[in-house]
Amino acid sequence: MKKSEILKNLDKLKEPKILIIGDFAIDEMVFGQTERISREAPVLILQHSETKIILGTASNAAHNISSLNCGKAGAIGVLGDDYYGGVLTKALNDAKINTDFMVVDKTRKTTTKTRISGSCSQSITQQIVRIDRQTKMPLSPEIEAKVIENIKKAIPLYDGVILSDYHLGCLTQNVITTAIETAKAYGKIIVADIQTSMERYKGVTAITPNQPDSEKFLGYFINDEETLKKAGQDFAEKLGLKYTLITRGEKGMVLFENHCDSNGNTKEASKACCKTVMTQIPAFNKKEVFDVTGAGDTVVAAFTLALCAGMSPVEAMVVGNLAASIVIRQFGCHTTNLEELKSELNNIKEI
Repeated sequence: MKKSEILKNLDKLKEPKILIIGDFAIDEMVFGQTERISREAPVLILQHSETKIILGTASNAAHNISSLNCGKAGAIGVLGDDYYGGVLTKALNDAKINTDFMVVDKTRKTTTKTRISGSCSQSITQQIVRIDRQTKMPLSPEIEAKVIENIKKAIPLYDGVILSDYHLGCLTQNVITTAIETAKAYGKIIVADIQTSMERYKGVTAITPNQPDSEKFLGYFINDEETLKKAGQDFAEKLGLKYTLITRGEKGMVLFENHCDSNGNTKEASKACCKTVMTQIPAFNKKEVFDVTGAGDTVVAAFTLALCAGMSPVEAMVVGNLAASIVIRQFGCHTTNLEELKSELNNIKEI
C-alpha cells in the first residue's frame, strides 16, 4: 500500500452517491455571556450571543459524506412536525443533503440536543445545561411503511448505503431487513454504524464498531493478538460480513477481510471455506485530540465512500483513519474535505 496511490485515488471520493438511513438529529448550541445571578432564583442569567445548529448522529454522517463528495448524499429518516423539524430540514439542505425521502411523523419530536454554554471575561466557555428533545419509541406501522417505501425507491439511485443507528427508533428490524435486501438486490455496498444489538444487522457488507462495543457484543476482552484475530473471525461468522473495521482509539484501527468461496453459506461451511485477513494501522493523530464527538460518523462516512469509489478495503480504512484524525481536533461534530485529506496525508511520513 503506497501513500502516493492513496493520494492519487482521493479524487475518486467525489464520484459515488451515498444514501444514509437512520436516526437524524441536530445539536443546538446556545452561547451567552454571564451577566448576573437572577433575583427570582439562584441561577445565572446569560446575555445571548449566538446560536449554532450542528448536524449530529446520522445527520453528521450525511454531512461528512456531502463534504467529501460535493453534495452527493441522501437522507432517509423521520422528523417531527414541529419547529425543529424545519430547522433540521434546512440544516440538511444547507449541507447539500437530499431530503426528498425524509418522512414526517406528527407523533414524534425532532431529535434535538440543546447545549447552553456561558462564559465571562475571566473564564473559558463552559456548558451549563443540556436539554434533549427526542422520541425513542419504534416507528408506528404507518410511518414504518412510508420509510420502507422510500428505501425501495431511493437505494437504486445511490452507489452505497449507510445505516446509522443511534437507538432512537427509526431503524426497526423491518427497516433494516428491507435496506439490506434491497441493497443486495441492486448490488450496492451497505455499511452499518452500530453500538449495540449488532445481530440485527446480519448480512450487511461491513460494520464499523469501536472496540468497547465490539467486546460487549462478542462477550470477551480484546487484549492481545490472539483475541483480536478471534474477534474478526467471530464477527464474520456471526454476521456474515465481508469487512469488519474496529476502531481502537489511540491504538488505531484494525480491518478484517473475510474471503469465502461460493459454498460458504452455513456456519460449518464458513469455517471450512472462509479465510479472515487482518490488517492493522496506527492512529494518525495522538497529540492533538480535542474532542472525539462524531468521529465514528466520520469514519463510517469516509470508509464507505472510499469502498464505493473502488478503493481497496485497506485503503478505505486509511481514508477513514485520516478523516477522523482531522475532525477530532475540533470541538463537537465536524466534517472534513478532500483538500484537508490530501494535506494530512502528505504530512504523514509512512502508513
